[in-house]
Amino acid sequence: MPTPLGQLLTERAAADPDFPAVTCGDDSLTRRELEARANRLARAYAQMGVGHNDFVTVALPNGVEFVTVCFAIWKLGATPSPVSAKLPPRELAAIIELANPALIVGVEPGLYPQPSLPAGYEPDAALSDDPITPVRVATSWKAATSGGSTGRPKLILSGDSSEMDPLAGAVWGMRENGVVLVPGPLYHNAPFSFAAIAQAMGNHVVLLPKFDAEAALDAIARHRVDQVNFVPTMMLRMLRVIQEHPERFDLSSLQAVWHMAAPCPEWLKEAWINLIGGDKLFELYGGTEAQAYAIINGTEWLAHRGSVGRPDPGTMCILDADGVALSPGEVGEIFMRRPEGAPPSYRYIGAEARVRDGWESLGDMGSMDADGYLYLSDRRTDMILAGGANIYPAEVEAALLEHPLIETCVVVGLPDDDLGQRVHAVVQAKEPLAHDELVSFLSDRLVRYKIPRSFRFVDEAVRDDAGKARRTAIRDEEARLAQ
Repeated sequence: MPTPLGQLLTERAAADPDFPAVTCGDDSLTRRELEARANRLARAYAQMGVGHNDFVTVALPNGVEFVTVCFAIWKLGATPSPVSAKLPPRELAAIIELANPALIVGVEPGLYPQPSLPAGYEPDAALSDDPITPVRVATSWKAATSGGSTGRPKLILSGDSSEMDPLAGAVWGMRENGVVLVPGPLYHNAPFSFAAIAQAMGNHVVLLPKFDAEAALDAIARHRVDQVNFVPTMMLRMLRVIQEHPERFDLSSLQAVWHMAAPCPEWLKEAWINLIGGDKLFELYGGTEAQAYAIINGTEWLAHRGSVGRPDPGTMCILDADGVALSPGEVGEIFMRRPEGAPPSYRYIGAEARVRDGWESLGDMGSMDADGYLYLSDRRTDMILAGGANIYPAEVEAALLEHPLIETCVVVGLPDDDLGQRVHAVVQAKEPLAHDELVSFLSDRLVRYKIPRSFRFVDEAVRDDAGKARRTAIRDEEARLAQ
């Protein structure tokens, strides 16, 4: 039976108060401790004016404080709106202007018109830590934020309220009172959602302060983690650590490993299938907007290599530029819609959906085979048109990542007087690589016109811990440097 998230914590704490609720690094809270802190914090927020259906912007790094803050917000029937704690001030200001939150958590007071609290804020100890009654229900249980590379920030409000089925995570393979590792940043939708659903099911949620391959592998073994959510960048780094120390890490506790958020190279996916078994590896394709999903496990993937799964009939289609449905195998734009009769799964603040005849697009390109399996190509805006040929950056990036010295990369198209666009790669490598060496390496993997004409090597990662890259900003900066 759906129950308010704040009340679920109260009930879980009463049932087993000493069960570990959340751990991040050396910090850990039991259910009783999390419940008490969230109740006291909720009362402090209420005194500051946070009320039913208000937004609260959460600009905190991964940690037990982040989880505590969100439960305090839910207990008041308000909606958490997580953002990166490292968001540039201009971008944060634009998101705050859209949300007009009742409170900003993680920001020094005085920087914005709204009330703010710094990270580490402790409420008055005189405030009661007894359960909040009644626990109100927010219309939207989360408000994901996107300030991305386009410079057009938006909020994506969930169509689901802050009532949740205590067994909601069962569809993801979660079990009650299990252990879930969340290695990604909580300001991204998938880590945030997995952490919240895991808490609703009474799981011990283990967070990483920042993703580190060895730390993730050690956490799996130490806490006997049974479920985790990765992005391909994490999978690559972890695989390389495992290959360097094949006997060191114990992954036997894992029952479900999910990956999403970015295309996964086929060779990397197959390596993980060999590592943990196809029945334990799952991929999900869908947006924060949640109009529709496709899911596939590793065993099914081996029979449909490259697919991200088979969506429910009538929820996805492939259209050309004129809105005409394409035949199996033809690449076009992926459009989605809710099942007939289903309520809206989201609403935007600060953006309009890309709609065609009742279908919505997130800008992704792909194709479907005759059996209804979906295959991704790339985003519509990311495709490179070089000399009349369509080149999908994800394919080139997957080939680059096979090089053992390359850690992260982003491929973009730069203006070219002859070709229209030329393929260019920004590469983070463990040590310097010669241009000719990379071209030779890629020649065995890509047709000639897909091989980057130029490379720029950088010392810092070009993707964040969630595997995301600010591709438009990177493309603009590389074009400027190339002038």
